[in-house]
Amino acid sequence: MQISTVEIEGLSIAIREAGPPEAPAFLLLHGWPQSSYAFERVISRLAADYRVVAPDLPCIGGSQGMPRAGDKRTLARLMRGVAEACGLRHLVVAGHDVGGQIVFALLRDHPEILSGAVIMDVVIPGVAPWEKVIRNPRIWHFAFHAVPALPETLVSGHQSAYFDFFFNVLSKDGASIADDAREIYARAYSRSESLQAGFGWYRAFPEDAEANAKWAGKPIAVPVLYLRGAAEPGEIGDYVDGLRPAGLSKVVGDIIADSGHFVADENPEALAIRLARFHREISAASSEPTGRRA
Repeated sequence: MQISTVEIEGLSIAIREAGPPEAPAFLLLHGWPQSSYAFERVISRLAADYRVVAPDLPCIGGSQGMPRAGDKRTLARLMRGVAEACGLRHLVVAGHDVGGQIVFALLRDHPEILSGAVIMDVVIPGVAPWEKVIRNPRIWHFAFHAVPALPETLVSGHQSAYFDFFFNVLSKDGASIADDAREIYARAYSRSESLQAGFGWYRAFPEDAEANAKWAGKPIAVPVLYLRGAAEPGEIGDYVDGLRPAGLSKVVGDIIADSGHFVADENPEALAIRLARFHREISAASSEPTGRRA
């Protein structure tokens, strides 16, 4: 595995990459409060057959430079730049948590670069069951992270303790997220601008919801897989059923066993197997004669 950087719109984006340069590709997008390291063990399992690139989102970890905003349209455009800079072909983009919200924006704004997409363990702003989720008192951090300046003030210097709360509460077994991984994630947000960038993703939710609502119902033909950890609260059917009227006509859902919210950390083998299977299914469907497709 190689760690390098690409320059996109004046930002330096750190990437982990592995696999044959001309192979079908995955672009893996992490969420909060993680970095590209979340996919370390997934990448190693996919790299024999696929080109795999996992960036640190702008201003997180090894990525330098603050994007102009945290809205998912802006981040999707930057991730399209990463895909193009890396020359990714037959691309499936897979995003976890906030990364999954970026995947939805890519589907909405840049479907032409995608062969398929995977959204993992996240609700999409403005898309059912969004209203139900944001009313849930267990999701208190959505509102807290959106408060201007206060989260940075309180979390700065306490990243490890704060992030540990979420790793322990949202995973099936907190021990599945190793101490060294937790340390890497805390360091990824150790700079004040990194915390600001991460909380900025939450502050942009109203803008994201408005953009998604304006798009609602317009068809998106890209095949989409929605994944959820078996121990993640909520019914997967609510999420898949919400995505269909939002335009995803080819969306299916599946469960990753022995996992809560942090599927890449908790069960990387099962996740890698399911991602590879999805890529194979897309390739097989695209190679069928038009008259034979369902």
